[in-house]
Amino acid sequence: MSPTEDSTHVQRGYSERKDDYRKRLRRIEGQVKGIARMVEEDAYCIDILTQVSAANKALQAVALGLLDEHMAHCVLDAARSGGPDGEAKLREASDAIARLVRS
Repeated sequence: MSPTEDSTHVQRGYSERKDDYRKRLRRIEGQVKGIARMVEEDAYCIDILTQVSAANKALQAVALGLLDEHMAHCVLDAARSGGPDGEAKLREASDAIARLVRS
């Protein structure tokens, strides 16, 4: 069992900042609901696109924060342990970075 696990709970890299992430995601949820309302009300296209861009940037900020936490905790712990688990975590992180870059 790793130092971030116990018999009942797995501690993730972002666990200490979980409340911050939840608050940010609720704000993004509000932004998306606002965008839907704008579409329903036939708002000007550019205004909607501006809000979509803002929501995308906010989601990217969450993704980058989670990736940073993952690298600093999960990947680092696995790399220190070595072996196939370390290699798998590095590949997983690399794949996640590639997905973020493509989005």
